[in-house]
Amino acid sequence: MGIGHHKQSEWDVVESTQYPNTITSLKQDFESLGIRSGQTLIMHSSLSAIGWTVGGPVSVIKAVMQILTSEGTLIMPTFSGDNTDPSFWENPPVPKSWWDIIRNEMPAYHPGITPTRGMGIIVDTFRKWPNVLRSNHPISSFAAWGKYAKLIIENHELLADLGENSPIARIYELDGKVLLVGVSHENNSSLHLAEYRGDYPGKHYRLNGSAIQVGNERKWVEWKELDINNDDFEQLGIDFELKINYIPGKVGLAESRLISQRDIVDFGIKWIKKNRKSL
Repeated sequence: MGIGHHKQSEWDVVESTQYPNTITSLKQDFESLGIRSGQTLIMHSSLSAIGWTVGGPVSVIKAVMQILTSEGTLIMPTFSGDNTDPSFWENPPVPKSWWDIIRNEMPAYHPGITPTRGMGIIVDTFRKWPNVLRSNHPISSFAAWGKYAKLIIENHELLADLGENSPIARIYELDGKVLLVGVSHENNSSLHLAEYRGDYPGKHYRLNGSAIQVGNERKWVEWKELDINNDDFEQLGIDFELKINYIPGKVGLAESRLISQRDIVDFGIKWIKKNRKSL
């Protein structure tokens, strides 16, 4: 599930599925969408939207990897929203009297251990997959597998977040594609790069913090990052697709999209400047 998607129960998923999805059927669906060997692909997905699948998240990941081959690269966001400044927490908020305890006691981010939050079972399965590398950002990490995995995730510094020198910017340089399976552009993390690169009313930076490992010590570190906002991403995506006459496909039961990351980021820079209102 992407953030913002309510979980369907497995009962509902079985009920809505006529034929179970398999690696074989998923590969056909992904190929029909335009996935090819050697592509660089950032994937956002909802397993329940795909319908009941033999092997669940493992089959979805294998289907994509088998098409891409080791010449391709698969990337997913592995965000850990728990390890952020508690003063920003809204879902749910916590009492102010807890904030200092959380800042003092939150375990340091560790790419091999720190769980994702609200990213769904496909992402969490991928994160633990053999030969998958995960970047060092304590909040906005990405995991990657394949030819350019190391290039994409290395040197993901605190200040890079979702802007320049982040995995998103490296995917842009590699002319990668965005794959949305059963989720909307609201979940399209690449659009944050358009926020970083663009200019719009109310653009401002805020202080955030995380527990990180500094040498042998766990420390709470604070830095300034862009105050990002995905509230208008869905509309941005709709307008982009109208402009290029894009027709979504299907993966299982899920409405799915495969689009050029570079094209939608470049479009997004202009779109946000024109359409985003100051908050």
